[in-house]
Amino acid sequence: MNNLMKRLLLGLIIIALLASFLVLFYSLSKRNRRSSELTLYGNVDVRQVDIGFRVQGQVSNLYFEEGDFVPKGSLMAILDQTPYDNELAQAKANLETIKANMENAVKLLKRRQDLIGIGGVSKEDLDNSAASYDELKGSFSAAEAALAIAQDNLRFTKVYAPTDGIILTRIREPGTVVRVADPVYTLSVSSPVWIRAFVDEPELGDVYFGMEAEVLTDTPDAPNYKGKVGFISPIAEFTPKTVQTASLRTDLVYRLRIYVDNPDRRLKQGMPVTVRLKIGERDERRVHDY
Repeated sequence: MNNLMKRLLLGLIIIALLASFLVLFYSLSKRNRRSSELTLYGNVDVRQVDIGFRVQGQVSNLYFEEGDFVPKGSLMAILDQTPYDNELAQAKANLETIKANMENAVKLLKRRQDLIGIGGVSKEDLDNSAASYDELKGSFSAAEAALAIAQDNLRFTKVYAPTDGIILTRIREPGTVVRVADPVYTLSVSSPVWIRAFVDEPELGDVYFGMEAEVLTDTPDAPNYKGKVGFISPIAEFTPKTVQTASLRTDLVYRLRIYVDNPDRRLKQGMPVTVRLKIGERDERRVHDY
């Protein structure tokens, strides 16, 4: 009986040791997995730019259609320039007129300065000439500013692509009268693109600004894209329905934005992606930062 009890006790001890070993092994494995890589799921948010004019007028030409790729610096649209050409011509003529009047005012002022010493003119006449010259100087400065504004307005009748991108929407057509800043195109920025992803609160401490990321798509032959974490929301929110995580959808998460280069332009707006963050080097990176 004693031998049987000893065997049972020994068996229980062995089972307890095995259970403890399995629990320890699982904990260590889970910790190693967390310390090496964090996998998130999100979508591509391509940045959008509303393209509009800085002056009002009638649209003369639109040079791109929806879906066209637009290189940076390309002329995208132009307004009817006739009113602004006239304003520029008027500003130039006004400046030339004031300039001619100033030249006459200078001659008159000099002549009266020469005559004041011999009593050829009164002090009042000299003061009036000086005041007239000063007034024309102010008018000349104002005319120069008006000319610069007219030149700028004429230049603003053309709008150029601020960056490489793809036309998402062609909003206006030639002949449309637009006000200042009315959009005529919506342009999506090709690169870099933004990836919107969400991280659970327990993993938030493993994520930091500038953290390197690898972005994968569901396209079989697509390459892996490189990016960096550029934004971490300070406000928790409930997991959106479109986001898949390993936890319940009702869990609180924090929004991340990962900036990714898109050299082949295969990342499209709304495309679901997988984001892998290598968090094993987190402590080392932070040590170097300090």
